[in-house]
This record gives sequence, C-alpha cells and structure tokens, in this order.
Amino acid sequence: MKNRDCTAEQKDKDYIWHPFTQMQDWVKEEQLVIAAGEGIKLIDTQGREYFDGVSSLWLNVHGHRKQAIDQAIIGQLDKIAHSTMLGLANVPSAELAEQLVAIAPAGLARVFYSDSGSTAVEIAVKMAYQYWQLKGRKQKKQFVTLTNAYHGDTIGSVSVGGIDLFHRIFQPLLFQTIHAPSPSCYHCTLGDNPQQCGMACAQRLHDILAERHDEIAAVVVEPLVQGAAGILTQPEGFLRRLRQWTKEYDVLLIVDEVATGFGRTGKMFACEHEGVNPDIMTMAKGITAGYLPLAATLTTAEIYNAFLGGQQEQKTFFHGHSYTGNPLACAAALANLRVFREEKVLASLPAKIAAARASLAPFREMLHVGDVRQCGLIMGIELVEDKISKTPYRGEGALTMGDRVCRQARRAGLIIRPLGDVIVFMPPLASTPDQIKEMLAIIQRSVASVTD
Repeated sequence: MKNRDCTAEQKDKDYIWHPFTQMQDWVKEEQLVIAAGEGIKLIDTQGREYFDGVSSLWLNVHGHRKQAIDQAIIGQLDKIAHSTMLGLANVPSAELAEQLVAIAPAGLARVFYSDSGSTAVEIAVKMAYQYWQLKGRKQKKQFVTLTNAYHGDTIGSVSVGGIDLFHRIFQPLLFQTIHAPSPSCYHCTLGDNPQQCGMACAQRLHDILAERHDEIAAVVVEPLVQGAAGILTQPEGFLRRLRQWTKEYDVLLIVDEVATGFGRTGKMFACEHEGVNPDIMTMAKGITAGYLPLAATLTTAEIYNAFLGGQQEQKTFFHGHSYTGNPLACAAALANLRVFREEKVLASLPAKIAAARASLAPFREMLHVGDVRQCGLIMGIELVEDKISKTPYRGEGALTMGDRVCRQARRAGLIIRPLGDVIVFMPPLASTPDQIKEMLAIIQRSVASVTD
C-alpha cells in the first residue's frame, strides 16, 4: 500500500462525498477541519477559533458543549441509547411529545417522530394526502407550493419545493404540484416594490384556492421567511391571510418550521407572530439544539382521528423510521427545552435582534449591497454588481462574490455561508449582543474588502 497523508483532511478528500458540494473543486483546495467547539466558537485542528455564524447550518441554539445538554445525553446513555417504537414506547419520547404539544400552536395534539427536516415534510405530505383519502374526498390530491420554496431533499419534499437549481435534474421523479407565486419574491415583473409584489402574489394564491380547492389537499409554506431561497421575507399579514383562506376553502395548511422554529424569529415558532394555528407543522434543526438528529411532525386530533379503525380497515399510517423517537435524541431535546425555560432564552432575544438590526443598518449604504433582510436572528445580505439597478454579479471564475466574501470572513475568524450572492448570517441564540455586533462588523469589513 502506497504512503498516504493520514490527516483528517486527506481522509475526508479520499472517502467522503459532501452535500451540495462540487467535489472536483473540494479535493483541489485546502479545507478547514473542525476538531472541537466551545460556546459559539468552532475550533480547527490547528487550534484556531472561529465564530459559528451559521449555527452549524442553522441547528445550534445554545452553543457547543452546553453542559445541561451534555449531561442529559450522558444520563440517558446510562439507561438506553435506542429502542424501536414499533410495538414499544420509551420514556424520553413520551415526555418530549407532551412538551412539544404544550409549546406548539393551539390545536396541534399529536407528534410523529422522524430524523430530519426532509422526512418531517415527507410525513406531512403523506399524512395530508391519506387524511383526505380516508375522509372519502379522494379528488383532493394536489398540493400548492410556492416559488422559491425549499422543504428538503427527499423525493416528496423536493416535489413540494420550488428552487430549480436544486431540483431540475430530478424533475422526472417528482409528483406534480400546483405552483403559486411567492409573496416573498423580490425581483419580479412588478418591479422593486416588495409590498406590491407580495399583495399581488397573495391574491393569485387566493384565486388558486378559490378555483381549485376541491382538488387541493394542502398548501405547504415556510412561515415568514424562505431560508434557502436567500432569506426572502414575506409581507406582514400574509401567513394570517393564508390561514384564513385555507380554512374558508377546506384545505389543510402545512407550516414548515424546520428552519424557523426554536427561537430563530424571536418567538418559539414563526407562526406565533401572526397567531396562526396550522393543521400540520414540521420541526427539526433546533429541536435538539444541534446535538442529535431528530424531527417531528405535529398534527391535530381531527387528522389523527381519521386514521383510527380496526386492523381490517387498514387506516394505519404506513410510515416509519428505524430511529423514530430515539431516546438519546429525545433526551437532548428535553434538555434543550429545559434550557429555553430556565435561562429565559426567548426573553433575551429582543435585545439581540435589536443589536443585529442596528449593526445591519450601515450595510444598506454600501455600494454593492442591494438588499438587507432580517427576520429575528435570521439575516441575509444580498450582494449586487450595481446597487441602482440591482444587477447581479456576473459569473467570473469558479467563485461567486458570496463565496469570496465568506472566505474573507473566515480569514477574520467567522464561519458563514452564502446562498449564491446572499450572505446568510444566523448566529446561535446564545450569542450576546456584543458578539452579534462583532460578527456583523467582520462581515461588513469582508464585504468592503472583496467588493470595492
């Protein structure tokens, strides 16, 4: 066997296929290898520290190595790490389900566990479809999806998504949906008036429901902000109106809180901002504070009851995962919720959100910043070649301008990732106002350095 570089970086390049990554470029370049974490910092194999400016892909909530969660996992390991939920129950999953129902919007009464946001959405889609079949409304098979939507990467969740770059290659595998324009579309034929655009798009969605509600099973929506589309925020009141329309036309509302849940928008769940109680809600990412894979799909007693019957009726919801209700992950999630309560995390957020808003203000004056969008501690800074016309950067070389800014920020000690030429900043909720200001100052300097 020939001599090989035994570093973790080389082993990674030799054996791993990374998500959403052009591996030809990956193996050519020097890569950062994370060895540890502490609080809101990541530490590489050379001992260098970096702010975790994207919460380890929008998952981390209370920082790394949070003692309360570490100890909860250790305590559960002294009991059992996993047991199946096929024919058995377990203590942590039962306790967590009770607590999730308690903090969820009113009306959500049952919890179906899985292991990722994609699978949580897949479950929601299948659940909504089978519900109407069991109710005898067999023509209600269609799902309304929004432009720019992202709901995951399994076939069902891709089918209800709307980002062509991610999904066009898989088109022959997908089921057809009814596409509606998104009210968070910022660049459309109505010009540069987001409110005008949002109202027109909302009206079109209403028209679709009015015309085709007899065949529509559900509308699937990310509440308040479309994350993977570039942190596109919805007009105030849109989600509330959508809930009213779905009730009026007897259509289920599926709210995807995978990215927005667990405090990211300033409340525990984004739909609370507009008093919306969905029929089905998905959650993942922050549910274990970024510790272990876990997801949940919550639904109403009305939907749950439609699946009840004798074995011979075959009303069972035939779906499951090997790690459904994993005790170890549920123990981490319980500790996460305990930290929210004991440390009054939600009460601490307004000051942090205000600090972020103040630090974002100078970006609006920068020559190559076309837009700045914020929803709580979810932020997007859109880079453009020309500020007046909002002309996007033309592709030059292998890296987008967003990539270049993020690489510059990394050299300054901050890990962030772009969505095209939108710089995404989503710090852990544990970040202090001063730390948020420091991270945004790094981003501002990086944007100035790279674009000027």
